[in-house]
Amino acid sequence: MQVRYYKEYSHCLGREMEFKVYGHTGRPILIFPCQCGRFYDWEDRGMCDIAAPWIDAGKLQIICADSIDGESWDNPGPCRPRIEQHERWYHYICDELVPRILEINRECGPDHTGRILTGGASMGAAHAVNFYLRRPDLFNGTIALSGIYSSRMFFGNYMDDLVYANSPCDYMRNFPAQHPYYELFAKADKFIMCCGQGAWEDELLASTRELRDILESKGIHPIVDIWGTDVSHDWPWWQKQWPYFLDMTLGRP
Repeated sequence: MQVRYYKEYSHCLGREMEFKVYGHTGRPILIFPCQCGRFYDWEDRGMCDIAAPWIDAGKLQIICADSIDGESWDNPGPCRPRIEQHERWYHYICDELVPRILEINRECGPDHTGRILTGGASMGAAHAVNFYLRRPDLFNGTIALSGIYSSRMFFGNYMDDLVYANSPCDYMRNFPAQHPYYELFAKADKFIMCCGQGAWEDELLASTRELRDILESKGIHPIVDIWGTDVSHDWPWWQKQWPYFLDMTLGRP
């Protein structure tokens, strides 16, 4: 497996940002780390090795982004500066990292513009779904494991324009009819949300079901897979779910 490390300056954030790329070609998936996690966590938890059959077959290229959750969602400070910092990171991802992903991906394969997948577990799943729903022109599906899809857990009752724009259960509830994104959602490869029913999954399970119901009411039909009461919010289960959904999305390696 080809592995490359990058550290590049972000004008949106005004500092160097790190990311890693696994694989030489294939369908790109942008992975977001868990809450306050780092770009190397997916590798450290064995998730890249689990995906090796798809990577080595040239069917998948994983790009692991760095988070700044400690400055935004998980910051105990005032709400407005926190969400403003998140929005700067959002623009870093969309305006700076995505073009680099496509540039790197095209080195050994076809142009996947508009066909990048997103993925992650826990807070990473929250980011994955939010980026996909906000920008289906950039992203073409997601594999989201045990995500939270409302701002309430981190911002309580506080709401402003930017919190709203990053809280899928809120903005999708009011998603307008005849929006041009409907056509893009209909063309998505796979929109997968998975959650267990075991330890530490209660709020995430409720959030997954809430977003599912909102999306279904809008004619958007994600694949929502609820696993058993023994399935906890932890890496051993995400390590089982990850290859299951890769197979569903990309086929056998």
